[in-house]
Amino acid sequence: MPHDDLRSFLAELERHGQLLNITEEVAAEPDLGAAANAASRMGDTAPALYFDNVTGFTDARIALNVHGSWANHALALGLPPTTGPKEQVAEFSRRWQDFPVEPERRANPLWAEESTEGDAVDLFRALPLFRLNDGDGGFYLDKAAVVTRDPDDPDDFGKQNVGIYRMQIKGRDRLGLQPVPMHDAAIHLRKAEERGADLPIAIALGNEPVISVVASTPLGYDQSEYHLAGALRGAPAPIARAPLTGLDVPWGSEMVLEGVVLARARELEGPFGEFTGHYSGGRSMPVIRIDRISHRRSPIFETLYLGMPWTEVDFLTAANTCVPLYQQLKAEFPEVQAVNATHTHGMLVVISTEKRYGGFAKALGTRAMSTPHGLGYCKIVIVVDEDVDPFDLPQVMWALSTKVNPACDLVVLPNFPIMGLDPGAQPPGITHRVLIDATTPAAPDLRGHYSQPVSDLPETPHWAAKLHALRAAR
Repeated sequence: MPHDDLRSFLAELERHGQLLNITEEVAAEPDLGAAANAASRMGDTAPALYFDNVTGFTDARIALNVHGSWANHALALGLPPTTGPKEQVAEFSRRWQDFPVEPERRANPLWAEESTEGDAVDLFRALPLFRLNDGDGGFYLDKAAVVTRDPDDPDDFGKQNVGIYRMQIKGRDRLGLQPVPMHDAAIHLRKAEERGADLPIAIALGNEPVISVVASTPLGYDQSEYHLAGALRGAPAPIARAPLTGLDVPWGSEMVLEGVVLARARELEGPFGEFTGHYSGGRSMPVIRIDRISHRRSPIFETLYLGMPWTEVDFLTAANTCVPLYQQLKAEFPEVQAVNATHTHGMLVVISTEKRYGGFAKALGTRAMSTPHGLGYCKIVIVVDEDVDPFDLPQVMWALSTKVNPACDLVVLPNFPIMGLDPGAQPPGITHRVLIDATTPAAPDLRGHYSQPVSDLPETPHWAAKLHALRAAR
């Protein structure tokens, strides 16, 4: 059965030995960030962390690294924790075929047990805040599901966006918001500001695990994250209406913040240790005013550590970046076999494909750059043959080593858009992109000498099984 709240998923992680309860007293800084940083270095089976004895807080419960390994990500999808990344991407793609699945509206949401409004709102009292990295410009919310609607079409459920955007605490009822221009929340805000209106917003913290996955999935503008959540869960996603804004939020959240993004208000936000492995600088960003806080009794504060990859954010955005790109490209290019966009949220993408004719790989690679996600992220695209596994990096490196002629297989595309967090962009938001054609030339392109490839001997599979059996018997 799918999980409807964070607490039941934490219990599931504990049953599988994938949750560490840290009972000793720790300092909020630097211990919490350092512990999550260390957990991310434990590899594909790294556990989630739970703290409830933090110096300076009388009643704090903090969960970190919840999605921070392939084992935990597999459990989030209801798969055995031993399921590997390639298999998880394949299963994600299989479940995509059931998308969309209508959500289930439920009464009595878990987050409605207690609430404060107006002048009583105080984020510093409501949340056990701490910095993740020592160069952060303040306290951040970085794993909340942020909900907004298209102000020009508020009744279109598909145009209600659920996304993960970082938010800096700016005051007791103020947050700084960083919406990437290509993302739906930025489009919603632009439309609201063109009307001179504030944009209603709801921020759900501490969510069941699939909500965090879909909130970081690059869907089409009119595709609902709740519809995808139902497909991934194998059951409708439970939602409830937030009382102040009327926005649809997850039913089982630990806490819901409601308010507005103030029209045409901007304040300095940053720096922040980002998923790129670099600090972002301080920039002028939109401002949120929080007017209501609703929460469970004794809420759990969930956040994620991010910094030099791989960290939790890389596991969270791996499969769900590969699959939308694969689905979008496959619909137009049936020759596409697989897409690996697990590296730095798809800033580098490897695509394997059959070819119709010479130059086909270059056409496919440029199309990947113009997908909804590609517009802001796909800076480096490598295209390989259909018999090269894009998830097997030694195979990819072989293709790069032997199939690429730098004179004609490197295509540099100048002055493309990129999300502003790319540290290599100059100016921020603009970059050159590169397409690397690492495929075997097809007619009429007859360059090179690829007519006699070496293949595995027919007896190799038999001997592989035999050697594994001999090793296991030792």
